[in-house]
Amino acid sequence: MSQPARDIGMRRPLLYMHLQRLETAGLVAGTLELSEDGNAMKFFAVTPFAIQLTPGLIAEAAQTLIPGPGPDTARNTAEITAISTRVTAMEKLLRQIS
Repeated sequence: MSQPARDIGMRRPLLYMHLQRLETAGLVAGTLELSEDGNAMKFFAVTPFAIQLTPGLIAEAAQTLIPGPGPDTARNTAEITAISTRVTAMEKLLRQIS
């Protein structure tokens, strides 16, 4: 775990937390093995998966982006609305051509 953490510039506990979440989501599988000196080691491997993004899913995800309070709230809200509008237009266009 030390070398992968160093490779990506992340502390080991944080990397392990993310790997546990990925394991819970079914995106990686962890197995426990004993080393020669008797220490338990957990190895992670990526599990096969596929993600299909559609304009509808992207539009739905864009709706969940809620800007926090602050001086840029109005600008952020406008940007999110513009992105959502473009995604919705893309979705309509894809429906027409498919």
